[in-house]
Amino acid sequence: MKKELLRKLPAVDSLLKDSKIALLLKERSRPIVVEAIRTALDKERELIKGSDATLYRFNIDEFRKKVETEIEKSGKLSLARVVNATGVILHTNLGRAPLSVSALKNLIEVSTGYANLEFDLDRGERGERYSHLEPLLCSLTGSEAALVVNNNAAAVLLVLNTLAEGKEVIVSRGELVEIGGSFRIPDVMRKSGARLVEVGTTNRTHLRDYEVALTPETSLIMKVHRSNFDMVGFTADVPIQDLVRLGKDNNIPVMNDLGSGSIIDLSRYWGLSLFTGGAKRSGRMGTVPVIREPTVQDSVAAGIDVITFSGDKLLGGPQAGIIIGKKEVIEAIKKNPLTRALRIDKLTVAALEATLKIYMDELKALHEIPVLRMLTLQVADLAKSARRLLKGLRGIQGGRFDVSIRDGFSQVGGGAMPLQEIPTKLVAIKAKGISPDRLEKKLRTNSNAIVARIERDEVVFDMRTLIEGDIEIITGFFKGASIG
Repeated sequence: MKKELLRKLPAVDSLLKDSKIALLLKERSRPIVVEAIRTALDKERELIKGSDATLYRFNIDEFRKKVETEIEKSGKLSLARVVNATGVILHTNLGRAPLSVSALKNLIEVSTGYANLEFDLDRGERGERYSHLEPLLCSLTGSEAALVVNNNAAAVLLVLNTLAEGKEVIVSRGELVEIGGSFRIPDVMRKSGARLVEVGTTNRTHLRDYEVALTPETSLIMKVHRSNFDMVGFTADVPIQDLVRLGKDNNIPVMNDLGSGSIIDLSRYWGLSLFTGGAKRSGRMGTVPVIREPTVQDSVAAGIDVITFSGDKLLGGPQAGIIIGKKEVIEAIKKNPLTRALRIDKLTVAALEATLKIYMDELKALHEIPVLRMLTLQVADLAKSARRLLKGLRGIQGGRFDVSIRDGFSQVGGGAMPLQEIPTKLVAIKAKGISPDRLEKKLRTNSNAIVARIERDEVVFDMRTLIEGDIEIITGFFKGASIG
């Protein structure tokens, strides 16, 4: 019966002759209308294949509406702004760090005309695109030199290929991490041409493990920050200072892949007002432990030869792979032909330079860089936002929704500080006659997409990751949407 229903679906040509669909050709081009019809037909086929065939009926009026919907979709850009109400600050699937106003202004200024990307205005001759970023990175981190490529995976690949192609690289077995998108350190090392030498065990690695592994073929000692997981219990790790000493004694450079790359010690700003009594865990009020994330400056001060980290994580800038370190090492990396293949464009330079400029004033950075602002927002401020959202949601749609405020926890995300819980305020909503899953999907597929999370059979909005205008978008959805 399903095969028969599939055969009876009208052809595209016949649908184009339908009087009402034909009118659409006066408003939109034929290819757009044809593609909309084909997409709508594909959805009809899926309905037939997935439902009880005895219940299916092709309805031309409903089909016309579906075609109109597809045409409307075709005019919209696929990549669009969404409301992040998940509480995950560096949400990889939602684009990680939002840019600061200064970065956005510089992007517009640079991209709407020409720019001195590789032109030295003082000398009137060809310049270097990295000259816009290198002095800032050196000033902020204390490094001797710097280079920026298109992401941190590229940075790791480039460093390994430059310093260790055809040679051995020693890494602790407990640091052979896999992060999002199946990016694995061993795989990147193979692609770089380096040969991996694992030392230690999964949970314990000692300095003597590195010492025993040294051979004339050893060209690099690599330490990888466990960005998206941690180990507790019977563990042992080698401090970077000891690895630096070992490298110097044997004339072998040491590399540190920091991943998230914080250049501000956030633990200094996570005071008692944020981390005490702000949330409940297992029914008890208490102090949430503060975990200190190693900073880029820590690695530079320890004497690491080359350090890599991301631009769009804790730094709060655009996607980029930042490489800093000793001048002779960075100069060798710059000469690698892969550097051109992995180089950044003028838009990344513009956004990253503006972001780094803000860091020259640390307190200004905490206020103006969205990621840092979200990470250090006090619970009292979040409570005010929660009350404002609660007020906007109460009484909507005839009291069909139960809305409340409660304590909760946000996450850093992006593989950074996986064990750190950040107290927050949640606005929880429960609808009568609609499941949390269905409500969450309706929010997510709204014209202004709202991405929330589900806890305790309720849809919750985490105040920590909402930005200006988001509360109005959420309340507008409930006031205007037909939810059923």
